[in-house]
Amino acid sequence: MERDEFIENNLPLVHSLANRFRGRGIEYEELFAAGSMGLVKAYDNFDHARGLCFSTYAVPVILGEIKRLFRDGGTVKVSRSLKELSMKAARVRDKLLAEGKEPRISDIAESLGVSQEAAAEAITAAIPPLSLSPASDDENAPEIPTPSGEDVLIDRLALQQCLSELESTDRQLILLRYEKELTQCQTAALLGMTQVQVSRRERKILAAMREKMV
Repeated sequence: MERDEFIENNLPLVHSLANRFRGRGIEYEELFAAGSMGLVKAYDNFDHARGLCFSTYAVPVILGEIKRLFRDGGTVKVSRSLKELSMKAARVRDKLLAEGKEPRISDIAESLGVSQEAAAEAITAAIPPLSLSPASDDENAPEIPTPSGEDVLIDRLALQQCLSELESTDRQLILLRYEKELTQCQTAALLGMTQVQVSRRERKILAAMREKMV
């Protein structure tokens, strides 16, 4: 596959990552442009010999370019209405935690009477300034972002919600692969499937989860 075609085929990954930073004071077009630059850098510097999947290597590089915008642009502006919704979302989340419930984004959205997208954006608005990796002497080395506690929480909430919506076998497959860290062959043996079936099903599940978590 040619370079331009490969990059074009991976642009959905850039869209997925850029969407996570909507509502933080930088236009989406700028976020996407920076992410696309990161994708190109990832392609040019990717070493197949390391045995990594391209997306595993590309994600931190793309995020590094997007987060560079926030470092160069200074403080992110948040509207008053979003700040107010953010505080309400935080109260709902704390209430659910106090009741011993998992504070899923869908539950927070329902309680606030807003869409899940709006609820996720409100929670995201409370995230402190983005943390960046220390500068490296190697100009070609990818900048690996350090996630904040809120970033981790939001990802965990979204992931828990996606997992809860999966069919039992699909959920078990993902948990065996990524929580138990079993190989596809080991997972196949436990689920009564072939390695090829696990591989194909895993790709479909992850693609669906990725769309829901955008």
